[in-house]
Amino acid sequence: MKKIFKLIAIILLAITIKPAVAQEVEGTPTDTLASAVNKLQSAVELLQRFKVTGYLQMQSQFADSAGIKSFAGGDFGTGIDKRFGVRRGRLKFAYNTLLTQFVAQFDITEKGFATKDIYMVVRDPWNQTLSLTGGVFNRPFGYEIAYSSSTRESPERSRFTQSLFPGERDLGFMLTIQAPKTSQWNILKIQGGWFAGNGINPETDKKKDFIGQISLNKAFFHETVKVGLGASIYSGGVQQVANVYKMSGSDFSKDATITKNDFAKRQYFGLDGQVSAESSLGLTTLRGEYVTGKQPSTATNPASFTALPGGDLYLRDVKGSYVYLVQAIKGTKHSFVVKYDMFDPNTKVSGNQIGSLTTAGNIATNAGDLKYTTTGLGWIYAYDATLKLMCYYDIVKNETSNNLKGYSKDLKDNVFTIRLQYKF
Repeated sequence: MKKIFKLIAIILLAITIKPAVAQEVEGTPTDTLASAVNKLQSAVELLQRFKVTGYLQMQSQFADSAGIKSFAGGDFGTGIDKRFGVRRGRLKFAYNTLLTQFVAQFDITEKGFATKDIYMVVRDPWNQTLSLTGGVFNRPFGYEIAYSSSTRESPERSRFTQSLFPGERDLGFMLTIQAPKTSQWNILKIQGGWFAGNGINPETDKKKDFIGQISLNKAFFHETVKVGLGASIYSGGVQQVANVYKMSGSDFSKDATITKNDFAKRQYFGLDGQVSAESSLGLTTLRGEYVTGKQPSTATNPASFTALPGGDLYLRDVKGSYVYLVQAIKGTKHSFVVKYDMFDPNTKVSGNQIGSLTTAGNIATNAGDLKYTTTGLGWIYAYDATLKLMCYYDIVKNETSNNLKGYSKDLKDNVFTIRLQYKF
């Protein structure tokens, strides 16, 4: 694909050069040739700054039962337990210079056309330690958000990542501090910025959310062992347009301390770590992340808002985590994956407390307060750098409560995914 773009550019340049050469009748053949070569070099340099990449993920999925709600690529339609789909069809354009970068990425699937990234980066002109990023881009929180879906060893991000950071991206500005690769301090990276807080959507209130992250990455033993650590913070808020309810015992009571147009606290703290090591078995990777915080959301859905709330807010204490174990088999194209992730949208209640009402006038908790765990088992066959096959089984377990209709036992909502990916 890149060679084709270069060939087209050279042909177009040759067409434009020819008339110019004909006009330069007074110049010597040497001068004419030098001018043509200079123009050609300029075109090649311009083309080298421009990069086009992308990937396509075509998949089949099989659910345990029809019409289930799922985090394995979205809910299944009514009466549907098997489906085909283009999960992601990404096309990314990037233009780079020494001090600047422009990126635009789009997603093209059977569902339509959507913008995923549109941002610019400006670096300092002295040693490129400081950079400013502005536009729509990945939130600088944790590890999994920025880990590309074309590289990730599971079909989807963890349930807590999808719930707290829907779409992964947000609109804002971010400052990054990281020394050049030639420096011993390149192992340290600090990022922080202010964001609209609505994902890839226009702003809806005056408050800006702060996201900050510090990470450390270092290789040992001739780079056969690599270790990474990170800590993140999210500090923002959601505007109250009606009433606010907080946990009181095992149910919700009205919070009179927050008045209309105030902002309910949205705050998370996260830790992440990664280690990979080469051995006689192959490359072994262990990766994990833990997040805890306070989440304003609707009565029945603990996910973050992507627009101004249309009704009452419900304040919950949340926590989530995941652990990956990935084993690449040495000398082969095979890898095996085990993943465990957990999301508890309301740490104040559990089991049969959920759905019960202990105080008259309060509001009972509901299915949106149930804890979920997912165990993923996967096999990956990487034919080459462009083509990859993945088979993955999500085993989903929900918390049960005798006080919630339909949730007295585990739901049949496991999903098996077969995915073929082409990347260029």
